[in-house]
Amino acid sequence: MEYYPAMLHRTLTDAVVTALSDTPVVALHGARQTGKSTLAKAIAGSLHPAAYFTLDDAPVLAAATDDPAAFVGGLAGPVVLDEIQRAPGLLLAIKASVDRDRSAGRFLLTGSAQLMALPRLADTLAGRIEVLTLHPFTQGEMAGLRETFIDRAFSTATGLQGSAMKAAELRERVAAGGYPEAVARTGAARRSAWFRSYVATATERTVRDVAEISGLPDLRRLLAALAYRSGSPVNVADLSRTLGVPQTTLKRYMALLEIAFLVRRLPAWSANLTTRLVKTPKVYVTDSGLLVHLLAT
Repeated sequence: MEYYPAMLHRTLTDAVVTALSDTPVVALHGARQTGKSTLAKAIAGSLHPAAYFTLDDAPVLAAATDDPAAFVGGLAGPVVLDEIQRAPGLLLAIKASVDRDRSAGRFLLTGSAQLMALPRLADTLAGRIEVLTLHPFTQGEMAGLRETFIDRAFSTATGLQGSAMKAAELRERVAAGGYPEAVARTGAARRSAWFRSYVATATERTVRDVAEISGLPDLRRLLAALAYRSGSPVNVADLSRTLGVPQTTLKRYMALLEIAFLVRRLPAWSANLTTRLVKTPKVYVTDSGLLVHLLAT
């Protein structure tokens, strides 16, 4: 498969820059390795000039956790704080700083966990923050094209037309998925090695950052089980029996996988709102390449 460079134009770029123009704090979150840091650096380098700090850097993390107020107070001008979930104590300091100066675009935060699921974030920065999600590469981003699928799908004038793509190419694109590093790998074996490492590190780091559990093997077994049920309604009781994990624990693990952007529950669709609310949602693995890998292992 053709190698796609890591820094392609991301469709979300304009939305991030627009949010920075009128909101004090903008959060860019998404799964690990989707290109959040790359996009944040690109925006900070030209579209919205800002200093860049990553909490993956030990001295920066130590300064941010030891005295959050002093750390934030020492920041001059707009800043990017990468991997904010590693130092949730910064949120109160950011709130205090923003309450003193509500200028737009002061903080661009990135995180590899659903930031609104972090303790206190929703309450702490309510009314001060806009949260945007960066997903893996889309086919349009990799091809350098503006995507119009939704517009065409709902247009009575044009509608959708069949693709001229050959079946073999379609299978290759589905198996590659959209994670930049996986797409760059040449061949299924090398992609599989990347996904194997990715599942281990994504679950370990997300759990370390946002939760304290001892059942990492069960968490990974649940992810594999959900891959086999991708696109199907979630039956927690059946999963509990299959995996031998209590339902309460299973629900917590499923929430962690959603926080890590590895799976997503999609609410049922119905024209009747009441029916939609009571019907069982379906679960999806969020990247086709990851799904193919899980099904093959």
